[in-house]
Amino acid sequence: MSTLVMKGNWNIIKGRLKQKWAKLTDDDLRFVEGKEEELVGRIQKRTGETEDKVREAIDEACDSSNARRY
Repeated sequence: MSTLVMKGNWNIIKGRLKQKWAKLTDDDLRFVEGKEEELVGRIQKRTGETEDKVREAIDEACDSSNARRY
């Protein structure tokens, strides 16, 4: 996942992650540059998913937001 892509499209990405895992809150998805590992860990803790699954979901949300942007 690209930090620049995440930063530029974060509201879209956040919405997609909330659709996938409804139990996520805005606090869970607070993105702070340089703290990507913490973000992944928070999502893992809340959802019970593996790190790979969480990263895959974030990557998919990033890819989807780029496709819609262009």
